Amino acid sequence: MEINWLYDFIAVATTRSFSRAAEDRNCSQPALSRRIQALEVWAGASLLDRTTHSVNLTPAGEVFRQIAEDVLRRLAAGRLEAQERARGASDVLKFASTNALSLTFFPDWLRGIETELSFVPNVQLVANHMEGCERILLAGDAHFLLCHYHPAATTALTPSHFRSLRVGDDRLIPASVPISRRNRKPRFRLPGKESAPVEFLSFRSESGMGRILEGVRTASPLHAHLRTTFTSHLAKLLVTMVQAGRGMAWLPESLIADQLASGEIVAAGGQEWYVSIEIHVFRPKLRLPQAAEAFWHHIEKGDR
Repeated sequence: MEINWLYDFIAVATTRSFSRAAEDRNCSQPALSRRIQALEVWAGASLLDRTTHSVNLTPAGEVFRQIAEDVLRRLAAGRLEAQERARGASDVLKFASTNALSLTFFPDWLRGIETELSFVPNVQLVANHMEGCERILLAGDAHFLLCHYHPAATTALTPSHFRSLRVGDDRLIPASVPISRRNRKPRFRLPGKESAPVEFLSFRSESGMGRILEGVRTASPLHAHLRTTFTSHLAKLLVTMVQAGRGMAWLPESLIADQLASGEIVAAGGQEWYVSIEIHVFRPKLRLPQAAEAFWHHIEKGDR
């Protein structure tokens, strides 16, 4: 059995697509399929259900995924600890952050913490969509993940293997350009009508905010008539599209605070359409290197 087979399997289990997993793993789809088949032969069980249009895990695959993720996390933790021992005490802090928070929340949040630490950290940050950030943390390539959080949204970071702390708050606001400079009513207004749906700029499914909105809208008694006209995982791009008058989108208040204050963007509906969300930092339950544990201990004290 090869370790890369586990990474291949996790990629397919996460994306539920052989083509997307092959792209993520930078290999051809036939090569990926052969390695997954080899893993199934080694495991002595079918791990993936290929009988449907999408790829789903078998019951054996669900169990094996947890084991595979745990093995990869332990290997990554062991590698980081070995590197730390070889260099002596390390001051490196590795973060994965969703794109929007890397631009808005992360710099000031980190600056406020750094002034109170007993060491000067060497911070390394990778920004990506939520699905990409989850893969980074699951693979052990980061100590922490900074992201938006809502209990209605699904996540691969299970409480059995990860911990999280709430470090901030935000809101998803339905955003539109105003009708005009003088008329500050939204050009695209919720809830819309069946005969005239609101043009909707949507987050892709790999986006954390896309997952949150899907979960919240599924459970909400409110119903909006929407017609999706554009989709992206980048909140900043959706802001640009809203400003261009292409439709409305639920956007994080932290990202559009200036535009809301100036009136360049207005709410497309009342506060019943707002979605309150939290900002969380996730970490593995496994022991982290000394500097990362010191950093976590500091923000944990601030959360109490």
